[in-house]
Amino acid sequence: MRGMNENLPACPKCSGAYTYEMGALLVCPECGHEWSPAASGEPAGGPGEQVVRDAVGNVLADGDTVTVVKALKVKGSPSGIKAGTKVRNIRLVDGVDGHDIDCRIDGFGAMQLKSSVVKKA
Repeated sequence: MRGMNENLPACPKCSGAYTYEMGALLVCPECGHEWSPAASGEPAGGPGEQVVRDAVGNVLADGDTVTVVKALKVKGSPSGIKAGTKVRNIRLVDGVDGHDIDCRIDGFGAMQLKSSVVKKA
C-alpha cells in the first residue's frame, strides 16, 4: 500500500485530495468512496503513458504471454500463423500502422503484431 500521494487523482465523488491506494483500488478517506484507477480515466501506467489493450480489452504489459485470436497471413510463408498460437515474452512498442507488439514466434522469427489480433493468455 502506497501512502497519500499528490500523483493520485482526486476523489471523483467529493473531489478530496487525500486519496490513497489500497490493493487495486483508490480510496478517499474523506467520504469513503472506493474506485478503480481505470475508472478514473487515468492510464494504468501513469499520466502520458500509452495503454495497449488486446482484442478483448485486457491491458497488456511487457513480458506478457498472448494468444493469436485469428489466422494471420505472413509474406514469404506458405502457411500463416494459426489462431491459438501462443506468443511469449512480448514487448510493447510505438510501431507504425498500429503494430504495437514486438515478439518472436517459433517457426517465423521476430515480427510485429497488432494488439487487436491477440488476447492475453
